Amino acid sequence: MFQLRKLPFGQEEIADFLSAKTFEYHYGKHHQTYINNLNNLLPSSDFQNTDLLEIILKSNGGIFNNAAQVFNHDFFWDCISPNGGELSAELKVAIEQAFGSVEKFKEEFVAKATTLFGSGWCWLVLNEDKLEIIQTSNAQVPMTEGKIPLLVVDVWEHAYYIDYKNARPNYLNQFLNFANWDFASKMFANAKSKGMESIRDYISSLYS
Repeated sequence: MFQLRKLPFGQEEIADFLSAKTFEYHYGKHHQTYINNLNNLLPSSDFQNTDLLEIILKSNGGIFNNAAQVFNHDFFWDCISPNGGELSAELKVAIEQAFGSVEKFKEEFVAKATTLFGSGWCWLVLNEDKLEIIQTSNAQVPMTEGKIPLLVVDVWEHAYYIDYKNARPNYLNQFLNFANWDFASKMFANAKSKGMESIRDYISSLYS
């Protein structure tokens, strides 16, 4: 059985990014509902004693949607930090090689996330040896395409509409002010050395 994870920060620490009301609904209701739904679906499936990554990679339908949304939200919360942190030298070089500069990366990230139609996620991923910005719709995840996530922002309306209304770019720019570059840098280093197993390690750190 999966449980709603504890977060590495309190809501008041990110109040300039997400209000208490948004936080309550997003973390306490939406994220919790995906956990509950997944736990209710697993006993009648072939995935009852399977780790979250395997469920995501091998399931479909309702089980996939809820398992993937559990992961997506877990990862999103870790991509937020009250202090932001700093890019590692290695990740900074990789971003500059892929996008020209860190500022150009941020501009492209905001543009890509702004233009995602409907509900979904915008990711910085490692695709083999190259960084990419990709969009995924609904519950889709990069791992099903063999890509390893490093940073993600949630662009489902429930993630921002209470605070930012229809001004999605304002939400995205503020997300980048709170982006957890320490976490992204750690994920990049692990992805370079372990590949997809770095995601299994990440999940195990939450659900061991």
